[in-house]
Amino acid sequence: MKFSFENNDRIVFAGDSITDSNSTNPVGEGLFGNLGNGYVRLIEAMLFAYYPEINIRITNSGISGNTIRDLKGRWQRDVLDLEPQWVNILIGANDVWRQMDMPAFPHACVLPDEYEKTLEEMLISLQGKVKGVTLMLPYYMENNLSDKMRAEIEKYDDICRHLGEKYGCIIIDLQHMFDEYLNYHHSSFLAWDRIHPNMTACVLIAREYLKAVGFDFDHKPL
Repeated sequence: MKFSFENNDRIVFAGDSITDSNSTNPVGEGLFGNLGNGYVRLIEAMLFAYYPEINIRITNSGISGNTIRDLKGRWQRDVLDLEPQWVNILIGANDVWRQMDMPAFPHACVLPDEYEKTLEEMLISLQGKVKGVTLMLPYYMENNLSDKMRAEIEKYDDICRHLGEKYGCIIIDLQHMFDEYLNYHHSSFLAWDRIHPNMTACVLIAREYLKAVGFDFDHKPL
């Protein structure tokens, strides 16, 4: 696969705490840790290290605690107004999680129908405005398929996969990737709560993203 990015491309990473990872809010980029300390920062480091001849601007538009409803509410300011060439979306963990940890507050969660409608609106808004969209499927680091949250996450993954194919996104299946890793180690190797990635999990996410965009670990600058 050909490397996706060109000189002076801007990539905006939109999402929740998994993306945010202590970045500057609402938009983090540049020096002094503004980009956060998670997978987005690793992606920037790898791109700069392996492709020094290409200037790529990385922007973190993740905000902790967000559902897709929250992300849609700031979509214009934190994504569209930044005029990116590429957008990465990873959202859905809180949409499902609030169903589990706040069952007495149904307004706090986002059910599949609303999730699908909102994600489709966001993807439509990017049509003709960006070079491409990478869509990361939400995940739960649990390979017991009967686990209630894991089973619910699958519904949101199916929605992402369907809409990603419909709108020509590059689909990044993080759930499958973590499932493969859990054949070797318990989820505690990756996240204390099976959601928020430690550095090992961030490396896995970054690697999966770079593979999806045609990153070449043997690349030699011209």
